[in-house]
Amino acid sequence: MAAAEAEAGGCLQSFELYEAESKFYILGTNTDKTSWRLLKIDRMESSELNIEEGSTVYSHTEYLDLLNVLHEDHRSTGGVKFVTNCFGIIGFIKLLGPYYMLIITEQRKIGAIFGHPVYQVTRTAMIELSNSKSRANFLSSKDEDRYKKLLQTIDLRKDFFFSHSYNIMRSFQKNFNDPQEGRDLYGTMFVWNEFLTRGIRNTLKSTIWTVALVYGFFKQDKLAISGKDIMLTLIARRSRHYAGTRYLKRGVNDEGKVANDVETEQIIFDDMLGPRQISSVVQNRGSIPLFWSQETSRLNLKPDIILHEKDKNYEATKLHFENLRSRYGNPIIILNLIKVCERKPRESILRREFDKAIKSINNGLPGENHLRFLHWDLHKNSQSKSTNALQVLLKVAFEALNLTEFFYCQIPPSQRAENSLNVHTLLKNGFRPHECDVSNNDDNTDCIDNIDDTSQEDTCRSSDTSGNGTAEDIAEDNGSVPVKPPKFQKGALRTNCIDCLDRTNVAQYAYGLAALGHQLHTLGSVESPELDLDSPVARHLMHFYERMGDTLAVQYGGSAAHNKIFSAKRGHLKFAIQSQEFFRTLQRYYSNAYMDAYKQASINLFLGYFQPHQGKPALWELEHVAVLGDNARPAHQRNWKSQDRLYLPGCWSTLTKPKMQLGSEKKLTWLSILPAGFVHDGDSTF
Repeated sequence: MAAAEAEAGGCLQSFELYEAESKFYILGTNTDKTSWRLLKIDRMESSELNIEEGSTVYSHTEYLDLLNVLHEDHRSTGGVKFVTNCFGIIGFIKLLGPYYMLIITEQRKIGAIFGHPVYQVTRTAMIELSNSKSRANFLSSKDEDRYKKLLQTIDLRKDFFFSHSYNIMRSFQKNFNDPQEGRDLYGTMFVWNEFLTRGIRNTLKSTIWTVALVYGFFKQDKLAISGKDIMLTLIARRSRHYAGTRYLKRGVNDEGKVANDVETEQIIFDDMLGPRQISSVVQNRGSIPLFWSQETSRLNLKPDIILHEKDKNYEATKLHFENLRSRYGNPIIILNLIKVCERKPRESILRREFDKAIKSINNGLPGENHLRFLHWDLHKNSQSKSTNALQVLLKVAFEALNLTEFFYCQIPPSQRAENSLNVHTLLKNGFRPHECDVSNNDDNTDCIDNIDDTSQEDTCRSSDTSGNGTAEDIAEDNGSVPVKPPKFQKGALRTNCIDCLDRTNVAQYAYGLAALGHQLHTLGSVESPELDLDSPVARHLMHFYERMGDTLAVQYGGSAAHNKIFSAKRGHLKFAIQSQEFFRTLQRYYSNAYMDAYKQASINLFLGYFQPHQGKPALWELEHVAVLGDNARPAHQRNWKSQDRLYLPGCWSTLTKPKMQLGSEKKLTWLSILPAGFVHDGDSTF
């Protein structure tokens, strides 16, 4: 069976790694271990990636015979030895010496989408491909060890997830409308090991041996609503483009990619008898798409915002919104939550420039493509006793939802395969190919300055999202079970504050709550699409978004999110809220000032934005860590070559003194300041 046929017909989900003197062998099998495939990795020329995939598909009996044959073939050099079980290849990387293979050795199921398991990475291994002979060709290098330790600080056990059988890097609507398989999926902006898997994918023209890692947040739970079990899933996918830490990645780059670009998807589905229903809605967050920065400062908790005058025609900003439109369609609704007035202008500088950029872009676009721009100072209004910030945001969310709508489809009983692994075939059967109408937009309002008086009653008037239509219902072939036609989201809400963390997360919760009411109403689980902010479902959803906000804030900013509005909603004491916020501010400050340069360097190495080469400057010798790979604009961060380049006590001194004993004070300092999951010398697991 050809590799393409094998890939189309199923997927490999568990693997066994074997070692011989001249080769590594990986045997992969499907879920029930009835068919096996063989992958060979050369160890003699480990400075090159030489991989060969066998064309034979083996039965379980043939797999056992194959192991005996391989052992006999290598008997003269010690035979074949079992190394470890694993669950897929993360990729391959070459530093200054041989290639290394990164594999998943332990996984934990964290949910399922329509029966397709989703897993979190819980343990990985880094395997050097060289053998005893080829290893002699590489000089022992302190820089090689330093790069390995730098790579290992990417803790793959934290917030990386994947699925063997479902394209978790894409929204449900994209999987429904445009089913894809194989190598194309790794090109998406949400696959963080695209660079690491590039070599094996290009060689084999196949992805059955690798897993596509998504970085962000995944949480799933069951809700009991009106006697029905509803699965609620919240997914946040972080973009690998222009990725990094808070002060080192700000604004936009020349290609229109923005910092902290995150796609959030909220999915609900039931598992009742009869037709099965699923609904999904997507929203986006991302840094203000202008050229701006902030200098990391150990003296100032709020360093100045620097607006760079290098793109007077807003070409990069325009590219960013063109990319959003290609991803989501029209309309693109921008909710800008930064401050309007300040004693010392900081955020307000960006607000004025952002407004100018949107107006300039809209002047060159036809009316149906205009960006919808909403300003609202969330910080100011959340301090006001007369304003219920969540209620206002909920009104805005209803207005946005009326314009974008959301995805919904229903699967007839005859198409519900008990153990189907091909979600795309399952969903597409019975429906004609559908193109989203992304131009249906008759609202001529482009910029809204005051959204406080928007009526929630008014915002619910225009969109028929009930899902209870009868005239449009289509029937299954036998005419016995009516099936509702699918609905599609067109466009998306894009929310930002300064960091796209704290205020943004509150607004995303409001949009998620408005969407959840419509989703549940469409599934027939609630009578009204409007959910009360004090309802149990709203509180449950708030917990989801609070967890997501904390996770994303730690990844980008170094501390949990500021959740003053959520805490106040729960009735927490003002003093307790202030104490928590102060602690998180200090935690974020410490991370930004002392840790982020090192974190940024490890991200650049993992994503392939920096690739080590003999005879060229090392990563820690570069002037600016933040300008690697996909960012060509000037940076204002500190030079790594300076005396305090990383502000990490004992860090680099340990790396340059490998003979230091584990029990020494500096070694313990080094281990204590690294993220959880870093493993010290001698252990390849990270």
